[in-house]
Amino acid sequence: MNQIAEKVSSKFKSLFNKEGILVQSPGRVNLIGEHTDYNDGFVLPAAINKSIFLAMAPNNSDSFRFYAIDKQEAFETNISEPLQKSEKRWPDYLLGVVDRLRKHGYDSQSGFDCVFGGNVPIGAGLSSSAALEGGVLFGLSQMFDWDIPPVEMAQIAQEAENKFVGVQCGIMDQFISLNGKENYAMKLDCRSLKYEFYPFKFSDIRIVLCDTQVRRELASSAYNVRRKQCEQGVTTLQEFKPDIVNLRDVTLDLLHAHRTDMDPLVFKRCKYVVEENQRVLQACEDLQNNDLESFGQRMYASHKGLRDEYEVSCKELDILVDAVRDIGGVMGARMMGGGFGGCTINLVEKDKLASFTEQITQVYSEKTERQLKVYTTKVSGGTHLLKSEKAETN
Repeated sequence: MNQIAEKVSSKFKSLFNKEGILVQSPGRVNLIGEHTDYNDGFVLPAAINKSIFLAMAPNNSDSFRFYAIDKQEAFETNISEPLQKSEKRWPDYLLGVVDRLRKHGYDSQSGFDCVFGGNVPIGAGLSSSAALEGGVLFGLSQMFDWDIPPVEMAQIAQEAENKFVGVQCGIMDQFISLNGKENYAMKLDCRSLKYEFYPFKFSDIRIVLCDTQVRRELASSAYNVRRKQCEQGVTTLQEFKPDIVNLRDVTLDLLHAHRTDMDPLVFKRCKYVVEENQRVLQACEDLQNNDLESFGQRMYASHKGLRDEYEVSCKELDILVDAVRDIGGVMGARMMGGGFGGCTINLVEKDKLASFTEQITQVYSEKTERQLKVYTTKVSGGTHLLKSEKAETN
């Protein structure tokens, strides 16, 4: 068993004097498809082998009892009282799941105990919060035998973050964390929530995240502005084609035909989204054809669009993407996430990992006087049980 899983399981037993189920819930990367989700478009995420581990069991009491190993903090509250946000903040992700489960008609009428910890880096854009939410949700569904369909489970986890925690994320993070598949990327249709798996069976390739250590102070306000600009473009195009609902419905030909009818900046934003949607579909074909070279070139094209047309990159992200073109063994790279900081995602040949890490760290330090954090991952499965024994409860 994983060392962290052992630690979580052992702590659970020492705190509550019983065994519980053990759940593994992964972080995620988005291989390509950025800022397409709120335009009803497509994304191509994958679950990764960095995870949150949770030991859980019902306690047949009127209390929720949680323990966060990484923070060495405990939390307890009464299940009969209205659920409220905690000053500690981390319990909100667990309480939010319970709150939304109740609103969807799933109520255990019993408290439960939970100990969790993991190795998903906090703040690096790998969705540690979605991993925690999905893990708690999956664990509760297992303990209380709730048959919750995959789409509804992802929606409940998203609602926990949107409506209880108060972070307005899309559904991609929770969806892929819960439903990922080892050696496959998932094409998710953000309009219908239909999904398909595409093979990512490259045993000699690792997904490497380079964390700029720049945090995204501008991302929230810029996100709102970009979203409004996309909506402005749709409103203009609806004058000529009323059945358009979102940029998902817009072709590049239609956009170019009405370029002069919209603000030049709005046109740039829309052009990026329309082309990025197309890149996701083409990238899926690349995976189907085992063509990682073409896939990597689409990643570079995605970054160029994010930098020049959507304008959500930053100096540090651009330095990293530009630098890897001169480093051997890199198949593709781009910024990942909302922008203005965070990580780049890189596809690196396994036997070049050491030299890649050394070179990119040196270049970044020389050009920014910042330290670079590098995380190596590979495509993994979604949330699942590691241990399913349901021991006696207190």
